[in-house]
Amino acid sequence: MVKIRLTRTGRKNLPSYRIVAIEHTKKRDGQYIEILGFFNPSKNPVEFQIDKEKVNEWVKNGAQVSDSVQELMDGTYKYIKYEPNKKEEKEVVAEKSAEVADENKEKE
Repeated sequence: MVKIRLTRTGRKNLPSYRIVAIEHTKKRDGQYIEILGFFNPSKNPVEFQIDKEKVNEWVKNGAQVSDSVQELMDGTYKYIKYEPNKKEEKEVVAEKSAEVADENKEKE
């Protein structure tokens, strides 16, 4: 079965995506059959382009469109950028190091 889905390109923390026709058993970034468009949420404004004729042709031949690609085509897709909460991580590390320091003082 062929699916129309996103495959990730771009570098670390700066993603961009291709919209591809790919066999459903392949990995996310595996070998695709055909590139149908692209989506770049890192640019302002967001870049999105798709060849609707090719998508319709694939759908007529039995390809299934993923939810995210369907939302992109409908204009309802909300991209949420991943941002780790580093402030909380620093607080947790500081608390653990303070606990270790207290234990070392008690042992002395």
